[in-house]
This record gives sequence, C-alpha cells and structure tokens, in this order.
Amino acid sequence: MKDSNERVIVLGGGVIGLCSAYYALRRGLPVTVIERETAGGDNCSLGNAGMIVPSHFIPLAAPGMIAKGLRWMFNPESPFYIRPRLDPALARWGWLFYRHSTPGHVERSRELLRDLNLESRRLFLELAEEDDFGLAKGGMLMLCKTAKGLDEEVAVAAAARAIGLEAEVLDPAAAAHLDPGITMDLAGAVHFPQDCHLDPARFMAALRRQITALGGEIASGVEIDTLETRDGRVVALSGGGRRFEGKQFVIAGGSWSPSLLRQAGLKLPLQAGKGYSLTLPEPPELPALCSIFVEAKVAVTPIGGSLRFAGTMEVGGLDLSINPGRVRGIVKSVHGYFPKFREQDFEGVKPWAGLRPVSPDGIPYLGRVPRLSNLVAATGHAMMGLSLGPVSGRLVADLLTGDPPFRPVDAMAPGRFD
Repeated sequence: MKDSNERVIVLGGGVIGLCSAYYALRRGLPVTVIERETAGGDNCSLGNAGMIVPSHFIPLAAPGMIAKGLRWMFNPESPFYIRPRLDPALARWGWLFYRHSTPGHVERSRELLRDLNLESRRLFLELAEEDDFGLAKGGMLMLCKTAKGLDEEVAVAAAARAIGLEAEVLDPAAAAHLDPGITMDLAGAVHFPQDCHLDPARFMAALRRQITALGGEIASGVEIDTLETRDGRVVALSGGGRRFEGKQFVIAGGSWSPSLLRQAGLKLPLQAGKGYSLTLPEPPELPALCSIFVEAKVAVTPIGGSLRFAGTMEVGGLDLSINPGRVRGIVKSVHGYFPKFREQDFEGVKPWAGLRPVSPDGIPYLGRVPRLSNLVAATGHAMMGLSLGPVSGRLVADLLTGDPPFRPVDAMAPGRFD
C-alpha cells in the first residue's frame, strides 16, 4: 500500500461512497471509508428498488412536475409531498427546481443521463463477473393503467429511441407474454430491454468484500461533524473522537452532505427525499421483470423469491420516521395493476424508509469543490443512486488520479449554482 500521505478519505458508506472507494483502490490509491452506520448497517442504498435504468433519461425537474406536485400535495397517500416549513434552503431549492422544469433543460440533460446510465450498466456487468449479486438483464416494464398514462409513456419511448435507447410499446397481451408469471390489469406497457435489476443488499455486501480484499479500510459508526482546512486544502475530517487525515477527500454522504460542504464554503442546493419500500417474502405471484406502476409511481422488483414495492418522494428534512399514509398509498396501488394481490398480503410487513439526496435540476453533483483543490463532492443522485453507483465511483477515481473521464461531465459540477 502507498504511503499514508497518499490516502483518500471517502465519507459515506452508501453505494456512491463504496463505489468511489472501490474504483480508487483499483487505481492503486490507499482508501479509508467512513460511514455513519454500524458495519453493514441500514442506509438508503439497501432498501431501494435495485434498478439500473438507462430508461430514466428525463431529469426529475421536467415540464409538468410542478403541476403534478401541487395536485399531489393535498392527498396524504400521494407519491409526492413537500412538508411546508420556513427554511431558506428549501425555498432556494424549490425556486431552482421551478426554473429547471423546462423542455430546454430536458433537452440539455437527456444525453448526459443516458450516457451515465449506459456506462454504469456496462460496469455492473463487469462487477457481476467478480461477484454474484443477483443481476438480472431482462429489462423493465412501464405498466400503464390508463390510456392517458400509456400515451405519455409512448411519447417517452419515442424520445428514448430518438437518442438511441431501446424501447418497445406493448399491448396488454404482449406484456403478459413477456412476463407470464404475473397477472396484470393494464391499458398497455412500454418495455425498456436495456434496464436491469439486482439485489441491493447483496451488491452492497459484494462492494464491501471487494474493498476489504483490495486493502481498503472501513471505519463504521463514526459521525463526522468537522471538516478541517488549511491553505485552500482539506487536511482532515473529524468527529466522534476520531480524526482522519489524508491527501484527498470525497464527500459522498448522501442527504447529509450539505452540512459538511457548507464548512467548505459551498451552499449545495439539496433536499432529502424520503422513499419507502415494502418487501413481500412470499408474494402471491412473482414477476420475472422489474416494473414501474406509471400512474402510482411505484417501483416493483423481484429479489430472489421475494417482491419489493418502493415509492414516494417526501421532502421533509432529515427525518426517517414512517408516514403511514404514504405507505398506505403504495399498498393500495398494487391491486389495480396486479389483481391477484390484496392489501392483506402486506399485513405484518415492516416498511423501510430511506433518504435520497435530490438536486433541484435532477442532475447529480460530481466534481471538485470550488476553492478546495483536494475535495470532491459526489451526491444528489436522487432515485438513481444505485443505478449510477459504478459510473459515479469511476468518475470520482478519474478526478482523484487526474485521468480523463469517459465523457465531459461539467454539467454535474457541485458549484454550478454558486
């Protein structure tokens, strides 16, 4: 291992932090990962839908999202909610979201998101050769209950094909033929063959094994609260009675990143978007493909013999409490698409909640922090954290070593809103 003066300190034990550590180690850099949770503990990367989604080339900030959000605000079971509060950071984030919800922003962003997801998919395939984490390559179905929902997804499919992605519009019979293991009640569907899914817990465990095997260190259960700087550089991270010195530093702390980055002089517009999931260990039926209920905004993923339902975007600060209404909304949506399922099937199933770091333009933050030459920020991936984990990690490694990235990524600069 190289001298400790070359050490990289990665803050964050989620998928972005672990992938950053893995690819830095593969470049020969000594790495220490610091995580808030105890070893292997719960974080936002474990209970998500486990999807790899080249189909998600439209950023969260897009035309129509403001109107949908306002309608959903008054429904306690809706898939989207912003908890009103007097918070200048929330007000700034909301204003920036509004300004970016335009056709022009979608046009400027779609090829970046396409390329990031396709490259990440390629890296997932490489990683699957090293470890088995349940990677399935059958694609994803966008399941449409209404004619209006189907019309919207047909338009998305056309836009996907226009930028070189694969997309096929299916009638109900064709959707049933593609995934005969599940009974569906639909107006139609769109199949994105390049999408994949995996078991998030197995993937995270595989990353931890690889990091340890490559000589990396993981410090668990450490709450970092201080970023120490000197002469335009970070010299250490400290907290909980521990101090970590290094040559380069990566902040990949998800929704907790802004507080430390403020100490670096960067007011990062980012909000925590709480999502929920419920995993049925013995579902009445088990699809082979992952899917999304289009109108209900619920993601569905087979994980081994179990079936996970995930959804909602609840913007309410760093709060991991369970909102029963949001969970109820997920459960109530299932029967409409999968008629063999009943609400009783979910009795006794413990809901999981995680906080996804959401940027106001739907583009992750990944790059060097202004004014601190040895600090990299990697956060803001929202619902695509798992999907963009490997490519984000490799891009972080490129920054740490000075290697050129696989494509220009200036649009992801952490200081783009300063």
